Amino acid sequence: MRLTLAALAALALAVPAAAQTAADSAAVRASALDYAEGWYEGSTERMTRALHPELVKRIVMWDSTTNRSVLSTMGASALVNATGHGYGAKTPKEKQEKDVRILDLYQNAGVARITMADWVDYLQLAKVDGRWVIVNVLWERKPGHGA
Repeated sequence: MRLTLAALAALALAVPAAAQTAADSAAVRASALDYAEGWYEGSTERMTRALHPELVKRIVMWDSTTNRSVLSTMGASALVNATGHGYGAKTPKEKQEKDVRILDLYQNAGVARITMADWVDYLQLAKVDGRWVIVNVLWERKPGHGA
């Protein structure tokens, strides 16, 4: 009996988990680039394509009134609206960074980091209806770029 349990355990460990595929990696990269390039181009179409409608984008900020850290939140519609107003398009082409690094993909969940001109975004992505979309973003400004 012990031998059977040990054999089953060894077999279970030998079965590969659902790992990232080249197609999934390419689709995550494309979603991240739609997000970054959409921002820089002022393209609401590309930004909308990259985001899940229930996306939440957050940053920890300092509130000088309360002397405490607060979590500032933005939803998908506010991000698409800011994109359409061209805030990202004000970034000169030569300063438009968009370095995408996929940190992990597992089945229908993934995490990527994208370095932009003024900040770094950590993207949580999900494969929804066969398409990789950004569902959460935690971001931080680079030193010397904003409040």
